[in-house]
Amino acid sequence: MTDAPNRSHGRKAIRITAQPRDLMDPNPELAGVWTARVITLMPDTFPGILGESLTGKALREGRWQLETINLRSYGEGKHKNVDDTPAGGGAGMVLRPDVVGRAVEDAMSGTRGNWPILYMSPRGKRIDQQMARTLSACDGVTILCGRFEGVDERVLEHYGIQEVSLGDFVMTGGEIAAYALLDATVRLLPGVLGNAESIEEESFSNGMLEHPQYTRPAEWKGRTIPDVLMSGHHGKVAEWRKAESERITRERRPDLLE
Repeated sequence: MTDAPNRSHGRKAIRITAQPRDLMDPNPELAGVWTARVITLMPDTFPGILGESLTGKALREGRWQLETINLRSYGEGKHKNVDDTPAGGGAGMVLRPDVVGRAVEDAMSGTRGNWPILYMSPRGKRIDQQMARTLSACDGVTILCGRFEGVDERVLEHYGIQEVSLGDFVMTGGEIAAYALLDATVRLLPGVLGNAESIEEESFSNGMLEHPQYTRPAEWKGRTIPDVLMSGHHGKVAEWRKAESERITRERRPDLLE
């Protein structure tokens, strides 16, 4: 381990010490706050976009907490090696199970209640709105961001780590996917969005895509806002939005209707 500072965000400060489990000492001020712990070789890239807009405001207000665990700190030898060549040959490098295992155990030290461990991987279940809802109802989440050819399979098996995917494509690492998953989850936490009704009406909340949205000016480049939205008749507006939601879903994502 090193004595370099480990990033934490919100109102909690964390420093890496010779006793890595001190990373996760509880902070009485933020006890019970939904927390994300991210194991990564690039801790300085966080909070990134998560530190802006509503998620950033909620982070500063202590509505959620973000901690980063530097995987390099658990590396082997003088050069803190975290990877090795694939067993059986092949290109690339694989993250070592002993290195990742130590990081996972420290990340999970002191966790409470329902606290899943996720690994960002193209092999995993695709992230969707229901997954974000489920995670927002947990006490926290630990996210392992892979690099190179991935992580030794034994780590996933031993700790019961769930693989989740951003989509059917391959990226250079899991950090960007982790941003997306955390953004989708944090916005569902109590008090993060000012208007709770916006969550109920947005895409996927009712199993369909969201209806079209309009705002002022009433006419733009010859295109006008649909008359029903200007009528002031809330019942007709609700009917129009429901019908449009069904139409768009049928045209673009018929699989959702099935």
